[in-house]
Amino acid sequence: MKILSRFLPALFLTTQFLAAAAPAHADTLTVAVAANAEYVFNDLAAQFKKDSGNDLKPIINSSGKFVTQIENGAPYDVFLSADMEFPEKLFKDGYASAAPKPYAYGALIVWSMKDLDMHTWQSALNTPAVSKIAVANPQTAPYGREAMKALAKVKLDQVLAPKLVFGESIAQTNQYIYSSVADIGFTAKSVVLAPDLKGKGKWVEVPKDLYEPIAQGAVILKHGQESNPKLAKAFYDYLYSDKARAILERYGYLLP
Repeated sequence: MKILSRFLPALFLTTQFLAAAAPAHADTLTVAVAANAEYVFNDLAAQFKKDSGNDLKPIINSSGKFVTQIENGAPYDVFLSADMEFPEKLFKDGYASAAPKPYAYGALIVWSMKDLDMHTWQSALNTPAVSKIAVANPQTAPYGREAMKALAKVKLDQVLAPKLVFGESIAQTNQYIYSSVADIGFTAKSVVLAPDLKGKGKWVEVPKDLYEPIAQGAVILKHGQESNPKLAKAFYDYLYSDKARAILERYGYLLP
């Protein structure tokens, strides 16, 4: 006992030193991320972690499905939508702390793993060699909605209707295209500029006059405002910072 008591003061001081030297507990923010931003979000989260020490936990889905989940109590802190309409609805219904603000504008592309002439993408869609065209569900995925508008403008929506295969989100649509379940499809430019997919297949941008600008809005949700307001605000502010904007631009997004 005497030997142990001799070391107790030193042990206490060592414990105190280690406690003081240990980094502060890092919080984790749960972010509902529209599927078009799945890849760019990895880089955004890595930079935010580097700067703040805090983790971001992404949940990937279509924007419309997130609205339903949030209205039913899903504990998301921040919502990055693929449009402005869905977060605006959440704000009006009391699920967000402030009106949405666009953080980026997305671009629509046509992408294929097949050896198709993408410069004449309208002809490529209509060729007999293409039997399945992947499009995200226009009811829940803004990129799918704008793809259908583009097809309508070039008077191909009805002609190509038998070929259309709808994914639940852009993420599932990407799987259809990348795995060649679909011969060709519409997706976000940010997808084909992601490091894992860059250089895979062929793609071309859809002319911007064929669809509405895809303004993507962000909101701090009621859950984030109540459970972790400082971190939610820190990430929200970071999303509009120069560092985040540089990352978004690298993935082909236009900036507000």
